[in-house]
Amino acid sequence: MKCFFQQNSAKGFLVFTLILITFFSCQQDQSATLELRSQIQNSPTDTYSSDVVVKWLNMQLDMLRVPLAPGTGSQDAGRALAYCGIAAYESVVKGMPAYQSLSNQLNGLPSMPEIDAGLSYYWPASANAALADMNRKLFPSTSTANKAKIDSLENALKATFILQSDAHTIDRSVAFGKEVATRIFTYASTDGSGNVNPLYIPKTGPGLWESTPPNFPTATNPYASQRRLLVPSGKQFGIGPPPAYSTKTSSTFYKMVKEVYDISQHLTPEQTAAAIYHRDAPGYPGGGHFVSILAQVITQAQSKLDIAALAYAKVGIASYDATTICFVKKYTYNLVRPITYIRNVMGYATWSAVFNTPGHPEFPSAHAVNSEAIAEALSSIYGYQFGFILHSYDYLGLPARSYWSFEDMAKEMSDSRVFAGIHYQASCDKGRWLGAKIGENILRKIAFEKSGPRYENLSASTQSKLQSTQFVLPTAQHTDKFENQ
Repeated sequence: MKCFFQQNSAKGFLVFTLILITFFSCQQDQSATLELRSQIQNSPTDTYSSDVVVKWLNMQLDMLRVPLAPGTGSQDAGRALAYCGIAAYESVVKGMPAYQSLSNQLNGLPSMPEIDAGLSYYWPASANAALADMNRKLFPSTSTANKAKIDSLENALKATFILQSDAHTIDRSVAFGKEVATRIFTYASTDGSGNVNPLYIPKTGPGLWESTPPNFPTATNPYASQRRLLVPSGKQFGIGPPPAYSTKTSSTFYKMVKEVYDISQHLTPEQTAAAIYHRDAPGYPGGGHFVSILAQVITQAQSKLDIAALAYAKVGIASYDATTICFVKKYTYNLVRPITYIRNVMGYATWSAVFNTPGHPEFPSAHAVNSEAIAEALSSIYGYQFGFILHSYDYLGLPARSYWSFEDMAKEMSDSRVFAGIHYQASCDKGRWLGAKIGENILRKIAFEKSGPRYENLSASTQSKLQSTQFVLPTAQHTDKFENQ
């Protein structure tokens, strides 16, 4: 009997010991898990991947594949790119010690919400909440299927975040992101885009723009002058007028148009491919191609969340201001498109461009202005020798295109409009000059970094590039394209 109790006591002690070991082991594992979570949720923005930004950019591409409503045109994609970019940046900048808010820097942007310094935030959750809200508000007319996709993406991302943090931190971060979105959308609603205006009736007369065959589109974005710029310009970005209109075969204007016609008669396969790739409709109309470009560059550069948000904001601001300024110029000069002149003046009544001409005046080229401004924005982050490959239109069966720099891409996008037969070379050359100046203005005036405006911190060689004679308005040596008669 004594032996029996001794054996059972020994077994009981062993079981008790195992329970204690298991308990303390579990406590240590739980402590380690909590410590890991604490490290994650208190981490700065640059410790997270850019997945949340890329996924929302791709979500936006799904919506931009749907043709825009008549009359909204090229402003809408750029507008969404701008305000979503600002929201993404403001939702995570509190976790970027070297960077600061854009409040009171962008034109009229109000103050953003503050975080509680004594509490932790999970920045991807903040960005997710902000971008979900912005996309819902900026695309109210998107399809029911797309609205469901917005909800699904937001919830799926949030479900992964809760595994890396605790519910209180996620809820706090979500609330912060939503408040950022609320303030930025309220700001966006006062930018003039919602102004109600009468139907635009184009002026008539020699050399003035008129709707073009074969589809005769209505005027796109004719009231751009009512839009508020994001960055105070401080100057008018004067590019000077296009060549004076003339029907004389010896005139600068006639020669400028004839260049477009001559190119159209001897297009190389590569020129045709460039024209088709950058037509953007079908594809991502209204500047949506730049949303695709941004997503791909962030992915190929393997950017962290901080750089992705910075790139999103810079590209969005550049695109919005470039498009706005460009369209103000277009309706100021109101210049005739190549197809109208080639058919009616030169007498080639059946001539057609590679694809339908967009519904707005000729000068300057929006592709040229926009691509150059965006090239400056991206170059300020990734450098002037960043090589990349675009797969924007793989889904349409178009081969990928590669570039050795953002400048290389901008030049091709600009020239592609001449190859397509929808722009004059002068409109593209002056457009690129204008885009560079707009990009430079943003880099000079907006201090993303606390140390001051990014432009002032660039190397001497980079500043030289921004001020290069490549973009000085051509004068005597280019009189055949730029000088007035």
